[in-house]
Amino acid sequence: MFDNVAQLIVFSTILIHVFDYPAEIVLTRMLPGTAFGVLVGDLIYSWLAFRLARRTGRDDVTAMPLGIDTVSLFGLTFGALGPVYRQTGDAVLAWQVGMALMVMMGVFKIAVTWLAARLRDVVPAAAMLGTIGAIGVGLIAFMPMLKLFANPLVGLVALFLILLALLARTRLPGNFLPVLAIVALCTAAFYGLQSLGYGPPPDPVGGSVALGVTWPIPTLGFLAGFELALDYLPLALPLAFATIIGGIDNTESANAAGDPYDTRSILLTEGFSTLVAGLVGGVIQTTPYIGHPAYKQMGGRAAYTIATALFVGLGGIFGYLSWLVHALPEVVVVPILVYIGLEIGGQAFLAVPRRHAAAVAICFLPILADVLLILGGEILDGAGATPASLPGATATTFKAIQVLAAGFVFTAMLYGSVLAFLIDGRFGAAAATLVIAAVASLFGVIHSPLPGGATFLPWRLEDPMPYAVALGYAATALLVWGAALLPRSEAAHDDSP
Repeated sequence: MFDNVAQLIVFSTILIHVFDYPAEIVLTRMLPGTAFGVLVGDLIYSWLAFRLARRTGRDDVTAMPLGIDTVSLFGLTFGALGPVYRQTGDAVLAWQVGMALMVMMGVFKIAVTWLAARLRDVVPAAAMLGTIGAIGVGLIAFMPMLKLFANPLVGLVALFLILLALLARTRLPGNFLPVLAIVALCTAAFYGLQSLGYGPPPDPVGGSVALGVTWPIPTLGFLAGFELALDYLPLALPLAFATIIGGIDNTESANAAGDPYDTRSILLTEGFSTLVAGLVGGVIQTTPYIGHPAYKQMGGRAAYTIATALFVGLGGIFGYLSWLVHALPEVVVVPILVYIGLEIGGQAFLAVPRRHAAAVAICFLPILADVLLILGGEILDGAGATPASLPGATATTFKAIQVLAAGFVFTAMLYGSVLAFLIDGRFGAAAATLVIAAVASLFGVIHSPLPGGATFLPWRLEDPMPYAVALGYAATALLVWGAALLPRSEAAHDDSP
């Protein structure tokens, strides 16, 4: 429950403070719709848990956890919602694009549920986990880490106390929740130090904090953003597919812990809750959370997800989540996301064979380019400059960063797949993946030189960059395919994680 609240706070803060998005739309339209997706998904997961308990005659069944997908939160805010608003200046249109992406992602997840197991066999684990891990380190951990140094006395204390509690697994007397205690302590310290004149001046989120009712009424508003949303499908669909793979893994983890859920039901629920969120104004997808065995060990049963559903969902409807966005300092809650990012990044290397470590590492490169593009764009905006005003060599470097960052999720998956296939000697599969990269780059699905990473028809574009990139990938595919004829040394690979 607190994880979901923290993510809604960070989501709102990114849009309002990084992209100057109107707070009223974020707090009264985007946030309630996103929270309603959590309400629907967690209630269904609770029902599945009670049904499993009745079928098995057990009273220790633990519900699958569901919440806002952290990777998508950063991927979609920095990769779609923010850029669309900067490009168009139309906050309502950007919101409608986010809704359209949710609807398409929900439909996609429902459609691929039956094929997910086979798709998982096609994409190497190193590519999937490497992409998620890179987003975890680059966007989920690093970007919030910068916020801590705006108020290091509070931020650094909060960060390392959170890491102490969650990584060293320390316990407080009476089993009092350590994360809740740390957030309460650091929030009190934040306001106490501010009253003494220490720390930066208050940076209010803005917008109304008055409690009010915002009913999650379905709307066809997403249709207005549908056409523009198509440009961002190369970003959105890999994020949706990643949650499908994660849902399969989490279901298998629950089965190993003694709760044999039906994988299809788990995946259909996350797709349905994402679709519902999009129809009522939500802009971030839902996903099964990692951690079912831990919740089970802590005593969680079928009803804890009902508590999460009601607190988060009703908070969006009645407005007290907007109040929390104002009341809780960002510097206090972002350490939780730093921890999540570090855990996701570490898992990417630990959960694959050692020989695939380089395949995981190469996934970080497009994500790092996106981080640089975000920070570079903020610096240019603050200086009142544009990429076109940069001197020659600097402009060339900036364009290279922009091209590498465009479609960074799909690019990372392709790079990780190519390298994993090469390491395993699957040259044909590597060559085919490079051909996919060539076609994708030709139409701007990846490596788009246009602002915001928009797709295009190459013959309508004056810039020759897409042809050069596509030809580079195609030529490499031919060389890799030919390399299959060369002899290879019989070096032993370590298959252990």
